[in-house]
Amino acid sequence: MYMYMMSNLFSIFDPSTNNFMSLNWLVMIIPLLLFNWSYWLYPSRLNMFWFLMFNKIFQEFNKLSKKKFNSNIIIFLTIMMLFMILNLLSLMPYIFTPSSHMSINLSLSLSLWISFMLYGWMMNTNKMFIHLLPMNTPGLLMIFMIMIETISNFIRPWTLAIRLSANMLAGHLLLSLLGSTLESMPYMILLFLIQNLLLILEISVSIIQAYVFAILTLLYFNESN
Repeated sequence: MYMYMMSNLFSIFDPSTNNFMSLNWLVMIIPLLLFNWSYWLYPSRLNMFWFLMFNKIFQEFNKLSKKKFNSNIIIFLTIMMLFMILNLLSLMPYIFTPSSHMSINLSLSLSLWISFMLYGWMMNTNKMFIHLLPMNTPGLLMIFMIMIETISNFIRPWTLAIRLSANMLAGHLLLSLLGSTLESMPYMILLFLIQNLLLILEISVSIIQAYVFAILTLLYFNESN
């Protein structure tokens, strides 16, 4: 019985368990519909909201970039908006959570990291060697610092993917556990309030994790630039 309950609990992250729409991966097309502004002759309130958000976040990313008004910031801005919309949509009922799967997060983080490394080692070889050894490092610790920096560099795409997947899995599991025990609890109103507070927290986590993913990829790009 315990194994049956656990399989039902984790089945919310399985894209093949929903009988209503078996092609749950199609939810990743929804952000493309929200990004497109050509549906309207005049900007709507949704377009103006996205424009203000894009402008504010672009200014924040521009402060972290080495080159001011760098056009590459648009790539990281798009990544943030993509994950933010996917995370927020996954909080709705019967919506699949693609950002909780390593196949999505690791594919994107690994492809970005490989492109940064290739560009850095081919175009800025001396700077990439400089990043492996911090300044004022004692001579006895140089070999160990190079090994530590190399290992930390190789685990960057894994930490990006695991951080996003773990946060989305943990929040959805807590919401599922509280929702399954809502009817059997004597103080149902109190549990209902706790679940709403947890939902607000999960909305904040969805936005923050998308921002963290984009910021870290931008910082990794700055090191190779």
